[in-house]
Amino acid sequence: MSIIPTDHLEKLRLLPVHLRESIRGQDHVIEPVCSVLRRGELGLANPHRPRGSFLFVGPTGVGKTEIANVFTSYLFAASKPLRFDMSEYQNQSSVEKLIGAHSDDTGLLGRALARADCGTLLFDEVEKAHPLVLDLFLQILDDASITLATGERKNLSGYYVVFTSNIGAAEAMRMQSAPFASIERTVLARVSHQLRPELVGRMTEKLVFNRLPYAIQREICEQMITIEQTRLRHLGHSIEVAPEDFERLLREGHHKTLGARPMRTAVERHLQQLITTRLL
Repeated sequence: MSIIPTDHLEKLRLLPVHLRESIRGQDHVIEPVCSVLRRGELGLANPHRPRGSFLFVGPTGVGKTEIANVFTSYLFAASKPLRFDMSEYQNQSSVEKLIGAHSDDTGLLGRALARADCGTLLFDEVEKAHPLVLDLFLQILDDASITLATGERKNLSGYYVVFTSNIGAAEAMRMQSAPFASIERTVLARVSHQLRPELVGRMTEKLVFNRLPYAIQREICEQMITIEQTRLRHLGHSIEVAPEDFERLLREGHHKTLGARPMRTAVERHLQQLITTRLL
């Protein structure tokens, strides 16, 4: 039995705390995500498959991609996921774009995998991928490998694989007053109908993300202000946000359907403009 360093065990113990500090309004997904990550990091996952795989489903801007960013940075020394936007892989030539078109071409996926032998593969908006690309995902989930056009076979057993999707998001937004369990059933039923069952069945966890109510977006606004203030402080600029400015940012950044994305834009624009005005 391999000995796991004490500091790594402590990091895994603190993983739920770290995710909850960074991802607001989605507490129900933290434990399932941590369970998969801990098994993967402790070497308990099947060695012939990825360390773990996820399907994150829900409206835009609610933390699906962000949680992959956060746990990847936490577990892999501030690394980022290898991200692929499946809206760019909707036609038959998409396979060649990913794994190469000829014997001297490793494709975008091959070039990304050459940089590291572990981490996270993130495939956003998986429902938009061409069926031939989905065949590649079956291979990845089945035996943690991918064969490039060069003939090289890449081992992906050191990676977590994350798929995100907006399937069922419109229904979820219309069911605002319904219990979350009902929303979850509705969304997962749409997922089963729209995605190939053999693909969904190979994913370790299928998790539905909730919309962000006003109170949670208020917390996110405070969090984003703190993050941007810290970043700017490292550049030598100290800036404070008055209560009335906070309320204005909250009104400007709050969006029922786009989640937290407009909030980040509003916060960054406001704080950076304050410093620009001061410097000029």
